[in-house]
Amino acid sequence: MTAITPLESIHKKGLFGDHHKKNEIDLLQISEVKDLSVIQVVQYKRSKIQLNTIQIDDLELPIKNSKVTSNKKTRILWNAPKTWLIISSKENIVETIKEKCNSENFASTDISHSRAVIKIKGLQAKEILKKGSPINLNEFEKNNCAGTVFHGINIVIDSIDNPETYHLLTLRSFGESLYHHITDAALEFGYVGV
Repeated sequence: MTAITPLESIHKKGLFGDHHKKNEIDLLQISEVKDLSVIQVVQYKRSKIQLNTIQIDDLELPIKNSKVTSNKKTRILWNAPKTWLIISSKENIVETIKEKCNSENFASTDISHSRAVIKIKGLQAKEILKKGSPINLNEFEKNNCAGTVFHGINIVIDSIDNPETYHLLTLRSFGESLYHHITDAALEFGYVGV
């Protein structure tokens, strides 16, 4: 049995919005990101372990706010003091995290099935996010992340790559509403549902 993704019934593929006489390559791309593990890791207050001694998938836990460490398959987002979101496409990432972040020093929670992840890519991606979020995206760079709201929906914005590529994480129950807000804001520029 396969899991039903949060946006499976509403995500549409094709061209939408103001795409007339525009190259498809220049249009925004909006898609649902599937098959990711999302694990929240929190270090206990009583923990004496030094964070610089821990590496997950050869990545250190970022200790500065809004920073991300990443490689091809795994991203570690600073979420709050001593709190991280580990997002990975590796199959055994949960076991790796439990091995590196033992239960005496850390609480690890797999929240994969409670999250929807939308990917928005293109030169106008930042403009789309500015339409619904109060965060200053002009200072946002690659490998930055931030918790914010988009039209009243709590999200985490993860800046993946240049040109403008973002993963937007939200609770699964708000996935459809966020998707509709994002695609509605993208109609002005035209977008490709991938």
